[in-house]
Amino acid sequence: MSACSDGDNSALPSWVREAGSVVDPGTYGEATSNNLGLQNGDRTYVLSLATRFAEEVPTMVNFGFDSATLDQEARAILRQQAIWINQFPEVRFKVYGHTDAVGSNAYNKSLGLRRARAVVAYLTTQGVERNRLEAVVSLGKSQPLVVTQGRERKNRRTVTEVTGFVDNHPNILDGKYAAVVYREYVSSAVPTASISGLSISGDSGG
Repeated sequence: MSACSDGDNSALPSWVREAGSVVDPGTYGEATSNNLGLQNGDRTYVLSLATRFAEEVPTMVNFGFDSATLDQEARAILRQQAIWINQFPEVRFKVYGHTDAVGSNAYNKSLGLRRARAVVAYLTTQGVERNRLEAVVSLGKSQPLVVTQGRERKNRRTVTEVTGFVDNHPNILDGKYAAVVYREYVSSAVPTASISGLSISGDSGG
């Protein structure tokens, strides 16, 4: 059976939570904190980056049966993730470990965590700071990509997700969200095409 947590939704990646939980992750009673996060750009920018990360790089790697070893394909994907992650030194990530449905809950909980930790360890070899990464056992049992009780490679996976900002990072501590956004725009800027060679001449009427 798959990796599982104690049942609290904090281990669930955003794309499998109920609608609206990304905007309000169970902090209804913390209106002031939520409002400040939205006003200073924290929450909005994290959501924007989470969407970009999921669209621009593969967020998932797969594993062999009963294994937490990264194969060549997994390492290639993680190198892509690391390149993207290293562009945003202010941002934190979580890696969620899953298993397929073969085996006991306890064993697969341990296996899912080993897979997540293997991914975290490899990302650190690619220059990502360890304090920006967290390995989490996710509710793999309730989140199969392919619903089956047998061996299924697609269910044996980790998923990497943007989760927030690094505590006490200078850019964030000083409220320099605009600088973060500006850096991103500058690095991806492409000059606009211009129209040339057009002229109007003659005395024609209209």
